[in-house]
Amino acid sequence: MKLSFTKMQGCANDYIYLDCRASGVPADIAALAQRLSARHFSVGADGIICICAPVTPGADGRMRIFNADGSEAQMCGNGVRCVAEWLYTHGVEKPVLTIDTNSGVKRISRQGAQLWQVEMGAYSTLPADLPAIHMGEGPLVDQPLTVEGKVWKVTCISVGNPHCVTVVEDVDSLKLEAIGPAFEHHANFPERINTEFVQVVDAAHLKMRVWERGSGETWACGTGTCATVAALTELGICPAGQDIHVQLRGGELVIRVLPGRQLLMTGSAVTVYEGVAEV
Repeated sequence: MKLSFTKMQGCANDYIYLDCRASGVPADIAALAQRLSARHFSVGADGIICICAPVTPGADGRMRIFNADGSEAQMCGNGVRCVAEWLYTHGVEKPVLTIDTNSGVKRISRQGAQLWQVEMGAYSTLPADLPAIHMGEGPLVDQPLTVEGKVWKVTCISVGNPHCVTVVEDVDSLKLEAIGPAFEHHANFPERINTEFVQVVDAAHLKMRVWERGSGETWACGTGTCATVAALTELGICPAGQDIHVQLRGGELVIRVLPGRQLLMTGSAVTVYEGVAEV
């Protein structure tokens, strides 16, 4: 069987996009995500994103994300921008789009060619919202976490999906393939965790690498970038209400923390190519 798809990327966070608005999500989507995401052996991607019919009245579409290991994620900040770009170029040519996700409805505004701003909603530092266990019931800000015998200072943030943020001196020297899995599968995070390692350049500029649950190291993570700026705002390093520029391996995202712990993310959404895969 032949499957039409669009390959898109936001800061090199690349996914295979399927138009499922009429057909629905394929029954074998988990296996399909594993097979088509395999780099060097198939299309290659961080996973598959299905563009579905909306469930909220008045919404323009729905996004469902399946990681490279076949697991389903709640939200993808880079992905939702690409869904907006795809809808915009496929007949839904509106300056503001609303998209259903597994972590609520997101409002996305077009800022220019292939540039979108997402209202990501409010973040939380409470363990019940991640979830996290064995770490108390108070805000998880600047807390010790022992990972394979080493104590890290972490700030845990939920932005609809769970993140663990830690500040390091030199992000480029980290061997994420060695330490990332231990964070992801740590016993304190029963639903696994996305982990961000961040280097502070100055109060408005950060460098970040990310280990995503279900995908490993990716070149960017929109929700992870939001969580990172939220964490450093909680730590008093980054100022609220100002644009914070975060350099990722695949490009730059701009995050702003608004009153009420609301997050605003701005970044690109680029169509790479359209193709047909044998499945």
